[in-house]
Amino acid sequence: MTITYEWRGDFDDAAVNALHAEGFNYQALDVDWLTRVQRHSLGWVCARHDGNLIGFVNVVWDGGVHAFVLDTVVAESYRRSGTGAELIAEATRQAREAGCEWLHVDFEDDLRSFYFDACGFKPTTAGLIAL
Repeated sequence: MTITYEWRGDFDDAAVNALHAEGFNYQALDVDWLTRVQRHSLGWVCARHDGNLIGFVNVVWDGGVHAFVLDTVVAESYRRSGTGAELIAEATRQAREAGCEWLHVDFEDDLRSFYFDACGFKPTTAGLIAL
């Protein structure tokens, strides 16, 4: 099985919406992802198998040295295959190449092993205000 990873790859909004609905367990929305990522992101990584979008991660940034991983999602049948870790690895490479010095992520507790063990993030103290 060959999976390809593409930085700032073309994608169909419907495919990203469907992937997010599956990955985050909600009904598919009609989000204009392309406009969103073009406006706010350093870039994004698309994972494909046989031309089908099977993974996606968005990398937003502050225009300086900080980048942030958002919306990491992998289709159910490809989870635990290394696809998600490779999405993050490509995002890391590209953020570094763009001159970023820090890549941040926040996540639910059940994803600690993925982000810390599989992807190499380190625990840090952070804060959050729910708005």
